[in-house]
Formats: sequence, structure tokens, C-alpha cells
Amino acid sequence: MFTVVLVALVIGGLIIFLVQKNRNQVLKAREGWWGAGSPSEVQDDVTIRPFKVTTSNEELQDLYWRIDQTRPVPSLEASQFHYGFNSHYLQKVVSYWRNDFDWRRQVDKLNQYPHFKTKIEGIDVHYVHVKPKKLPEGTNAIPLIMVHGWPGSFYEFYGMIPLLTEPSDPENLVFEVVCPSIPGYGFSEAPQKQGFDSVCAAHIFHKLMKRLGFHQFYAHGGDWGWLVTTNMAQLQPKTIKGLHVNFAPPSKPGLSMALSIMFGHHFPKLFGFTELDVGRIYPCMEKLVVESIKETGYLHIQATKPDTVGRGLNDSPVGLAAYILEKFSTWTSHDFRNLEDGGLTRKFSLDDLLTNVMIYWTSGCIISSMRFYKENFGKGLDQPHMKIPVYVPTGYASFPNELIHVPKLWVKQKYRNLLTYTPMARGGHFAAMEESHLMAEDVQKFVKTVEKMKQ
Repeated sequence: MFTVVLVALVIGGLIIFLVQKNRNQVLKAREGWWGAGSPSEVQDDVTIRPFKVTTSNEELQDLYWRIDQTRPVPSLEASQFHYGFNSHYLQKVVSYWRNDFDWRRQVDKLNQYPHFKTKIEGIDVHYVHVKPKKLPEGTNAIPLIMVHGWPGSFYEFYGMIPLLTEPSDPENLVFEVVCPSIPGYGFSEAPQKQGFDSVCAAHIFHKLMKRLGFHQFYAHGGDWGWLVTTNMAQLQPKTIKGLHVNFAPPSKPGLSMALSIMFGHHFPKLFGFTELDVGRIYPCMEKLVVESIKETGYLHIQATKPDTVGRGLNDSPVGLAAYILEKFSTWTSHDFRNLEDGGLTRKFSLDDLLTNVMIYWTSGCIISSMRFYKENFGKGLDQPHMKIPVYVPTGYASFPNELIHVPKLWVKQKYRNLLTYTPMARGGHFAAMEESHLMAEDVQKFVKTVEKMKQ
């Protein structure tokens, strides 16, 4: 009996030691300089400058001329979106873009919130900063940074911003929101040097928030925004009060994940699997492999030779629209591949979709945005941030049509302090834009949980 107790104490002590050791692991980022020249030649201008999205007759005339030069290619009969963006429907989108879409009006919509730029590590960083108009007496706004992904932009959050900064429910928290453009995306300047990955972006966004006066704040992200905000939590865990994500593919599969895959179908309760988990994880493995191959061709291109295909997209607005909007179809629902129009306007408006495309077109950022894949995947799958758990309080919104379904057990492997895990009623990969109300509600729920724990 004494031996058993002794062994148990040793094992228990070892587990506590390892857990404490992991807790003390903090991701480190080196100081970077991503602009032209070197820091000794050019100094950072730390001023914050107002910025406005603008357009001109010359910009629009060039766009229309390029659209008019497009050479349509008919799609195969009954191919819908299975071969990519259906050419017949693309012509309808292009016709609307050319004749009905009002970019000047959308520019005014983009400018309804204050935009700014500030230089960090040699490059101009763009962000939208929205403060609440009214605050309940005796309360402070809660600072929140929200980070987009590819092929999205800061515009994905425009539906959420008023719900968070001007909530209609007096019981809801009021937020002060910062939505930056990842360097190389939208109106943030592209890095001029190799190596700018998610950790570098996280380091820059910490500097941005500190420059704005925020020494503690919450963070939300989807797609690349998930990884950038996760890295922010790993870099400065005491600065991030809470992390909310809606995308968290397993980065380092462990023993519990392997066992759950092997036995979860037959013993779901043992691993905390719900019916939804089982339904999403256990179609036949062949189908899972084929689906993965079907939907990741873009990733292989962008993680290896982004500049080649990017050059063509940067020259052709129609090519750019097809490349980007195809993702807003398939990543919203795989079933949309069976529709000739890709189901695009079932969840989005053409005005909103084309506004996102125009952010890429007018800023000329498609190549630099695609390079982010090369910089992240080109360093291999064994990067330090993949090995370090996150102990910052975390909330996860699990949308049913997300690209990868991640059960609660798998999320907890990385995010050890998972406070909320919400199976969402509907929505896919671009959930912040597609289901703004649902996402805002879950952010509210998560932050309220964290704030109550601090009382």
C-alpha cells in the first residue's frame, strides 16, 4: 500500500511539475524591421495619423477598362461550383460589378468608422478604432482587438462593431473595438523583407495596442486571426485578459486526440463527444481525405509560390473576384458547390462581397496577403508556438459549417483554460460577417464569464 501511495505521489508531483513548467513557457518574438532600409537609416514615426479610404475617377476607369477586357470561358455543363467559380454566374457578378455596384457609396460606408495608421517596425499599420458613443454611468468600455484572416479583411467585422460598441441590451457589456489589417493585407503596408509570420504580426499588434494606451485587453480572431491572437496570448499572457476564437485546427496532435479518433466513434461519452462531433469526425476516412484535397489546392500554391499566381490576380479584377469569392461560397457551406450561383447571396450581399474584393484590388495586396502562407508554412510544422499551450482564459465558438470541426477535447489540448465552448446554431468559416449577431452574443457571453471570475 505504501509503495502504491509513493508511486502516486511521484507521478502526481511529476505531472504538477510538467504543468507548471508549461505554464511558465512564454513565446518570444524578436524585434523586427520590415520596412525598406534599416532602423539606423529610418526611425519609426510613433504618431497616429487619421486615414480615410478614398477613390478617384482614374481608379474606377482603370477598373472598368480591365473588367471590359475579360475573356469569358464557358463552364462545363452541370458543373455548378465543383470545378471552381461557375463561369456563367461569374458573368452575372461581373455585370453587377461593372454596371450597378457603387464603390463610392461603399467607400462612405467604410469611412463610417474612424480609420488610422501608425508606423511600427518600419511599416504603416492600418486599423479601425471605434469607441462607444455612450457608456452607462460608472462603467468603462472593455478594449477588444479583432483580427481577420484570408481572403477576408477588417470589413468582416463591420456587422459586429455596432453590436459590441452600442449594445441594445442594457445588461450587455460595452466594448471599445480595434480592428487592424494584418501587415500585407488591406491598407496596412506590406513587409519588405522575408520572414513576416503570425508571431511577427502578434508582436506588432501588441505594440499597436500599447501605443493606443491599452495595457490589458481581450482578443478575438478567426482564420489567420485565430493564430495571430493565439500568438498574442502566448507572447504576453498577462496582457490578454481573454481570448475568443472561432477557428482552432489542432496544431500538435497528442495522445488524447489519437485515442479519441480511434475509439470515439464507439465510446463517444468517454471523450465527451456529442452527436455533432461524431457526425462531423466519422464519415468514411476516404471522404475526409478527398475533401481535404479538393479544398486545399490554394494553400499549397500560396505556401510555396504565391508570387506567381498572385501576379495574374493583381492584374485581373475578374480573376481576383473569382479567386476570392469562390472561398466565400465553399467555405460558407460545402453544399454550395452543388449550386450554379455558389449560394453566395444566400448569406451575403454582392455589395458586401465586392467591397471585400475592392479592398484587395485598390490596395494591390493580393500577393502580399498570399505570402503570409509561405512565411508561416515555410518554416515547418514544428515552430515554438505550436508546442506552447495557452493558459489565458479562452472561449471557442464552434460553427457547424466550419472547415474543420474541433471537439471540445481537442480545443482543450491547446487552450488549457477553456471557459466556454459554444456549439453555434448556424454559420461557416466567415462567421463574423455571416452571423454577426451570433458571434457578438458569444463574445458577450465569454467576456462576461471572465469578468465575473475576476470579481
